[in-house]
Amino acid sequence: MKADYEEHDAILIACCMMQIKAKFDTDEGLNFIQQYYINQGLKKFGDDGKDAVDKELRQMLLRDFFTPEFVKDMTASERKKAQSAMMLLTEKQFEKKIKGRLVFGGDGTREWLSREDTASPTALQEAITTTCVIDAHEGRDVMTLDLPNTFIQTYMPDAKEGEDCVYMKITGMMVQILIDMAPEYREYVVLENGKRVIYVRVLRGIYGMLQSSLLFYNQFRSDLEAKGFVFNPYDLCVDNKVVNEKQQTIRFHVDDLMSSHMDPKRKDTQISWNDFGFLGERKTQIRMDDYVNNMMEDFPVKFNKDSKQETPAGNDLLEAGKGKLLSAEYRQIFHTIVARGLYVSKRARLDIHPTITILASRVQEPTESDWKKCVHMMQYLFCTSLYYLTLSAESLQVMKWMIDASFAVHPDFKSHTGGTLSFGGGAAHGQMSV
Repeated sequence: MKADYEEHDAILIACCMMQIKAKFDTDEGLNFIQQYYINQGLKKFGDDGKDAVDKELRQMLLRDFFTPEFVKDMTASERKKAQSAMMLLTEKQFEKKIKGRLVFGGDGTREWLSREDTASPTALQEAITTTCVIDAHEGRDVMTLDLPNTFIQTYMPDAKEGEDCVYMKITGMMVQILIDMAPEYREYVVLENGKRVIYVRVLRGIYGMLQSSLLFYNQFRSDLEAKGFVFNPYDLCVDNKVVNEKQQTIRFHVDDLMSSHMDPKRKDTQISWNDFGFLGERKTQIRMDDYVNNMMEDFPVKFNKDSKQETPAGNDLLEAGKGKLLSAEYRQIFHTIVARGLYVSKRARLDIHPTITILASRVQEPTESDWKKCVHMMQYLFCTSLYYLTLSAESLQVMKWMIDASFAVHPDFKSHTGGTLSFGGGAAHGQMSV
C-alpha cells in the first residue's frame, strides 16, 4: 500500500514503529496491554468476561448504536462492504476489572475509502508550544482533559443518494447474546456458510471505523463554532474565542483537549481547572524525563554516576563515517535510538537536535565512528537526563527568528542551515536541515 504523510506524521509513525520493534523483537518480549477476541477472552476471564460482553452490547442497544436490517433490503454493494464486528476483552490493570469493547473491522474498508474521507487533523507541535508560551506569559489557567465516550456520541451522516450506508455483521456467539438481550433481533438472523449472521446498520461512530476520528472532528468543530469559537486557518485543531474581554484558546486532537483562559471559573464542563506545566515566573516547562530514561534503559551501553559528557557531540560530528559497517543488530539499535532521539529533540531537548539531524543521515549504513557519536550523545543525555525546555516571552508582539547557514562543511561539500524561533526566553522552535 502506498500512502503520503506530512513530515510530523512520518516522524511520529517512524518512532512508534521503532519503539514497538525494539520492545517486542526480543526473546523475552514485553506485554503492556493484552486484548483477547471474545472466544479467547471468555475462556480466560470466565463469568467476568461474559459480564463485560453483556455490558458492552447492552450499552450499544440502549444508545441506539445500530439498528438491524433485513438482507433483502440491502444492496449487493452494501452486503459486500459490510465489515465484521469484533468483541475485544482486556483487563484494566489499575481498576482490576474486565472491559469489553465492540470494534468495527475497518481494515477491509481501505480499498474504497480515500485519505480525505478518513484523515483527521492533528494539532501541530509548533502550535502547542507557541500557545503554551502565550498561556504562561499571560498567566492563564489551563485545563487538560480526555473527552469521554468520544465516538459513540458521534452520529453517522445520512447516506446521500446513490451512496451506501455503513453496515456491520454480528457473528459467532455474539448473535445468541444479542438475541437473548433483544429477542426481536431473531428474525434478522441469516445463514452464511453455515454460520448465523445479523446485519446491522451503524448509526454512530465506533472504534476501528476509519471515518470515526474525522466524523468526531467535524462534529466537535461545528459544536465549538456554534459557541462562537474561531478556528486558526493554519492549524485546524486550534481555536479561540473572546470571553469577558479575554481570549480562550482550545487545542485538541480527537478526544484529547487543552483549554486556557485568564479566569479559572471559565469552563464549559464539570472538570476542574488546574495549573499545568507552568512556573510562577510566567514560564512554561516541557519535560520528557521518563522518555529519556527509557532510552537509557534500552541502550546497550550503560553509564554510571562517574560518566561525564558536557556536549551532545564532539568536533568530529560532521566527519564522514569511518571504520566497519555495524552488524545488523547494532544497525537496528542505532536506527531506533536516532528515531527516538528525533522525537524528543523536536520537543523538550532541542540541544541534541543538530546531533540527531546528522546521525539521521547515517541510519542506512552506520559505521563504527557513527556508533561512537551515538554513544557520545547518549552519554550526554545520561548526564543531563533532568534537563528540560523552559520557555517565556518578553512580548507577544515580537517573535525573533535566528537563522544561520554553513557552506560546504560536510565531507561531500554539502551545506546546512538551521534556525530557532524565540519570544525572548528559550527556543520555542528549532529546525536544522542538511
